[in-house]
Amino acid sequence: MKVKFAVIALAGLASLGLYDSRLGAQAAGKNVWDGVYTKEQAERGKGLYAKECGSCHGDQLTGGEMAPALAGGDFLSNWNGLTVGDFYDRVRTSMPLNKPNSLSRDVNRDITAFILQANSFPAGTTDMDTKSEMLKMITIEAKKP
Repeated sequence: MKVKFAVIALAGLASLGLYDSRLGAQAAGKNVWDGVYTKEQAERGKGLYAKECGSCHGDQLTGGEMAPALAGGDFLSNWNGLTVGDFYDRVRTSMPLNKPNSLSRDVNRDITAFILQANSFPAGTTDMDTKSEMLKMITIEAKKP
């Protein structure tokens, strides 16, 4: 009975677009230490970060006068326990400061992957998604559990 209910629940989520079976493992309560982005995404994100974010947040992601650091202790303490989806949505809806919500989901995903890499979280073999509901299932953990 429990298995039947789980299958029906997953089918319902899939029909709503909230579950993608190709990403089922990623969506199953992972954290950033589980390799939730690929090296290729982070590499693309590095160039995009330099173009779209670096002038305010710094080349080394250390922040600026008005912009917070995106790497290191301050960043990790601010985002620890929140999700990659929370961070992604903040970036997506409020950045760049002079043109909020102007970058595509793919660009924001790649920039987020670069920021995860800059914080020494490992790359994996599966592309990170662009759907907030999927990314909200990935917790940011400052220290490896």
